[in-house]
Amino acid sequence: MTLGGGNQSGGLRHPDHVGNERTLQVTVEPGGAELTRLDALYRRHAGDGLRLAYLITGDRALAEDLLQDAFLRLAPRLIYLRDPGAFEAYLRRTIVNLANAHFRHAKVERRYVERETARPPGVESGPDLSERDALWAALRELPLRTRTAIVLRYYEDLSDAQTAEIMRCRPGTVKSLVSRGMERLRPLMAGE
Repeated sequence: MTLGGGNQSGGLRHPDHVGNERTLQVTVEPGGAELTRLDALYRRHAGDGLRLAYLITGDRALAEDLLQDAFLRLAPRLIYLRDPGAFEAYLRRTIVNLANAHFRHAKVERRYVERETARPPGVESGPDLSERDALWAALRELPLRTRTAIVLRYYEDLSDAQTAEIMRCRPGTVKSLVSRGMERLRPLMAGE
């Protein structure tokens, strides 16, 4: 697997880099059949995967990194994928797992810095937010697990069962997380 290089056929292009020469080239020996399959899966699911990662993280660069990491983790497993329709669920689960791992790691780093500096973290304040920014700020106030449930249910428009499968919990847990999250969002959005 190589990153970079020129505009060669068979490369995977990120949707935002269509005009650039940035490609991900995957070479699979006998016959190159997996190259075509991976390319097709990337083209079909990259946009949705990037949106999911962005909605969970709120950071475009991090979302792109998570998407790339997810595809790199799933690429070697394509030979075992019998149903290409199942790839979307695997991709979502991988993105959610990678986001959780990122935030766990970031939390450990923050705690370490807090202990080392012995100062409480600064409180962020900013100018008045537009409606979209206000919603995002309110969403970020929620715990990661609650935020993930709300993003999967409302932004990804998944059922409770699908969300539960991705989050590896029960549908009742998803309903509870979403309900509690919405209760917390209402006053934040109303400015109470």
